[in-house]
Amino acid sequence: MTDKAVKLSIKSLFLWVVMSIATFSLAVLTTLTVYTQIKTYRHELESNALILAKLVARSSATYLYDETPERIEFALNNLTAAEHVLNAHVYKAKSGAAEPEIFASYNKEGQLLLGGKESQLASMVMNPVLADNGRYLELSAKVFDTETNIQLGWVYLRVSSENFNQLVGKSIWLNLAVALALLLISFYSALRMQRFVTGPVEGIANFLQRTSRQRDYSARANGSTIKELDILADAVNVMLFRMQEYMQKQRQAEEQHRKLNASLEDMVSQRTTALKDANQELIQTLEKLHQFQRQIVQNEKMASLGDMVAGVAHEVNTPIGLGVTASTMMLDRLAVIHKDFENKTLKASAMKRFLDESNENLNIIYRNLNRAAELISSFKQVAVDQTSESSRSFCVVQLVNEILLSLQPRLKKLKHNINVDCDPTLSVETKAGPINQILINLIMNSVIHGFETMDEGTIDIRAEMVSSNKLKLVYTDNGKGISPEIRKRIFDPFVTTKRGQGGSGLGMHLVYNLVTQALNGSISITSEEGNGVEFVIIFPVVNAKTSE
Repeated sequence: MTDKAVKLSIKSLFLWVVMSIATFSLAVLTTLTVYTQIKTYRHELESNALILAKLVARSSATYLYDETPERIEFALNNLTAAEHVLNAHVYKAKSGAAEPEIFASYNKEGQLLLGGKESQLASMVMNPVLADNGRYLELSAKVFDTETNIQLGWVYLRVSSENFNQLVGKSIWLNLAVALALLLISFYSALRMQRFVTGPVEGIANFLQRTSRQRDYSARANGSTIKELDILADAVNVMLFRMQEYMQKQRQAEEQHRKLNASLEDMVSQRTTALKDANQELIQTLEKLHQFQRQIVQNEKMASLGDMVAGVAHEVNTPIGLGVTASTMMLDRLAVIHKDFENKTLKASAMKRFLDESNENLNIIYRNLNRAAELISSFKQVAVDQTSESSRSFCVVQLVNEILLSLQPRLKKLKHNINVDCDPTLSVETKAGPINQILINLIMNSVIHGFETMDEGTIDIRAEMVSSNKLKLVYTDNGKGISPEIRKRIFDPFVTTKRGQGGSGLGMHLVYNLVTQALNGSISITSEEGNGVEFVIIFPVVNAKTSE
């Protein structure tokens, strides 16, 4: 309810409504009465003046026909008996379109009026005009020959409307006085009716206020002689009776609640203590679970590094074994040459063959040792990156190639193709270790899961700068894709399709943590079953530069 609605009262509303209706009705009635009386007074004034004008026109017809203005003026002087006639002119009609000219005139003493009304005579025949702010009435009448019915001229009269104005003024004041008296009577009647109607309403309102303050719901409102108010009082009494019953029931319910609360407090206290103990155990369990999870993630990292170590060790054994074999052969041939040299049986052909074989064996030893050195150097850099949390500047293509070289022992027996699309001169500064682990996990996921049923798959790795300080890695494969159920939870821990087959379900969880926490970036996945997978990784870098 608005403040304006609160301020309204039935008393003021009733009084304003009654007085508004009475005032409007009296205003309309008074206006119609005054208008009717004014119209009647004017009609009477115009009728009397028109009759007088016709009489003057009839009496002037003979004199106008004989052209004796002296006799007309003598006859017009009889108008002195009519005090309200101020001026009277007789005009003689001219043939053709010429205006009539004044023939004779009568002017009341002090009311000299010259001509100049010739052009208005025709219009004032049927429409008398109030002139000079209603002080005069002007009208005209035609003068006809009684025998030939030929128009001889015009009669112009100017009559005083003072009596008419006085009658109008008296009528207005009388009607206003009557309206004011009726308004006072209406106001007095409205006040009496207001007290009769609003008195019982105020009594009921005061009774309800007193009852609400005292909260004495056993009290009852008195009846009224007004039917509607009596119904209201009965309704209030019924409401009070029901509230009294409700309060009694509420007190009984409160008493029961107090008893119940008293018994529940002990139970709540016991349950609270037990809940605290359970919460404490739960917190300790969660802490242990987080420790186990971190340990498992770390183990996953080390397991990945261990697999890489085993692969690199196996790969390095091959060139080293070839080098050992070639060096052993050289030692054997060298012993033979040395024996022949001491016995002085060394031939030039044997020496030449020894030199050729030595050159070939040394080339074999060099190539294999160089191959082993490259593998060890690549592995060393990848291992250092995986265990280091610091940033360094590196060439993106070189980093990717080092990762692929470290994975070569595990990938060389497979027919999968890995394509790298990146500006060969692009260099950035960021943490290389997380990138190593991310790409290794993604590649091994494609090999183990995506290409599970394929003999030859394709992996595309694309790197590009999306702004001056953000690098985007796009990893795609054409494997079997990921089902919607797994795709929704792929970054959650322990989610795997190889449960019981060696899969821990922590690979993609590790990738997500490395992207979002170690690199402060974002990762998104797009995949459908049968259409491969696409990972988009965006993370900030510094000092990005390329050779133009």
